[in-house]
Amino acid sequence: MESLSCHVEIPQILFYSHIPPLIMSAIVGIFVFIKNKKSLLNKLLLFSLLSFSLWSIVDIMLWMLSDSTMMMFFWSLIIFIEASIYVGCLYLTYVFIKEKDLTLNLKFLLIFPILPILFLIPTKFNLKSFDLAGCQSVEGLIAIEYVYAFEGIVFLAIILFSIFSYRAEKHSAKRRKIALFAAGIVLFLIAFSWGNIIGSVTLNWSIEQYGLFGMPIFVVFLAYLIVKYEAFDTKLLATQALIVALILLIGSLFLVQDIFTIRIITSITLTLTIIAGWQLIRSVKLEVQRKEELEKLSAQLAGANDKLHQLDKAKSEFISIASHQLRTPLTSIKGFGSLLLEGTYGPLPDAQRKSLEKIYISNERLIQLVEDLLNISRMEAGRMEFDFQEAQIEGLIQEAVDTLELSAKAKNLYLHWQKPAVALPMVKIDITKIKEVISNMVDNAIKYTQKGGVTVRVEKGSFFDHNTREQKNIIRISVSDTGIGMDKEELEGIFNKFERGKDVSHYHTDGTGLGMYVGKKMVEAHHGRIWAESPGKGKGSRFILELPIG
Repeated sequence: MESLSCHVEIPQILFYSHIPPLIMSAIVGIFVFIKNKKSLLNKLLLFSLLSFSLWSIVDIMLWMLSDSTMMMFFWSLIIFIEASIYVGCLYLTYVFIKEKDLTLNLKFLLIFPILPILFLIPTKFNLKSFDLAGCQSVEGLIAIEYVYAFEGIVFLAIILFSIFSYRAEKHSAKRRKIALFAAGIVLFLIAFSWGNIIGSVTLNWSIEQYGLFGMPIFVVFLAYLIVKYEAFDTKLLATQALIVALILLIGSLFLVQDIFTIRIITSITLTLTIIAGWQLIRSVKLEVQRKEELEKLSAQLAGANDKLHQLDKAKSEFISIASHQLRTPLTSIKGFGSLLLEGTYGPLPDAQRKSLEKIYISNERLIQLVEDLLNISRMEAGRMEFDFQEAQIEGLIQEAVDTLELSAKAKNLYLHWQKPAVALPMVKIDITKIKEVISNMVDNAIKYTQKGGVTVRVEKGSFFDHNTREQKNIIRISVSDTGIGMDKEELEGIFNKFERGKDVSHYHTDGTGLGMYVGKKMVEAHHGRIWAESPGKGKGSRFILELPIG
């Protein structure tokens, strides 16, 4: 078709009806997308808002162009963009409400109806001809009947889907979110479609300019959703979008001379200001209330914290005093019991010896409990004392294994001590405390193993310390057993105070859950590490102790 020129009077309101909503929608879409680029919801909002921005740009060009061929091209393009806006809005509504993606079949059902529009763009079914007198394209069946029918069906689908989802939702907060979002998108589509439909029917395309102010209305609803419910994973965006919109609308008044246009822009600006101001007042009021509540809670918390410190101090002092008071009689019982068992006061009948052995073992457990309690009170009060000396770690392990070998044999378990072939470097430790930790590791392994046995290894290792950027050498002690094992939850809590495994009481009823807690604190005081590993229930466990060399 030969290119012809024509001229049409550009409405004054054109730039103010197109450019502010265009910029506003682009800013909101891009900001939301940047906040969470992986979110499907954010991507769909970006697509819908940028589609509207593109539609606005193409529509401005249609008013500015005078070449008939170029106008026919952009007129064809704008029809497809318009249909894409509706598809994007329906897809966005579904994901916003359902919080999940469409199935592949539903995606195909959504996209398939717009394919005829795309394929028939260059044909007479889309645009028949060009009216040079009116300087506008003559729309065909696709542009008038098919597209508007498709838009009507999509619009109805959005309304019905929103209503059914609202009724099915039980949570009041989610229902309000659905209602606000649906109201915003429906009002936008009504304003947008009304302008286009009236323009097609009356051929007065100036009327469509007023329909574009539906986009700021939709943005206001989005802003409220973001502020109130933190939708789209962002909150500051709402304020930014409203401020940009107000600046653009107020600034445009300096360029308009027509009093009717000024009144329209002023009305929209006033509406946005009222809504934004109301939300700002509510937000500030809530912030002030929350601040006052937080100050009260902070004061109460400070008072409660002081009381807790006093109670904790009193508890630690009580434990310390009680433990010291218990220690003296328990030590006496142990001493005299040992003398009786050794026959210092004469031979004992077997029945008396067995009873005395039980008393002696129970007394030993009490002594260990008292020692653990004393250690905890010292640690929490910061009074734990350490006597660091150079020591050979193999000797401490050997002593622990020798002491506990009889316990392993009594349960028909093996206790393998894999002594290194080459002597390991000396380590600076508190010998008594590290020996206690190692003994506790081996003792626990024996207690919670019913068949098989326990293996103790020691080796020199190294690791790269990312904090100091240095390679550090360590001594690593591991105690492996074929016992009851632990799940992930137990592994995470095994070193907490008074924490024991779920099923350990079936195998050993006398534990307190203090040994590993005390041991970890002692190891940390040596700048070392202790942890447990297990492949699962019934698959054994491994406790690892690392101490720095030098």
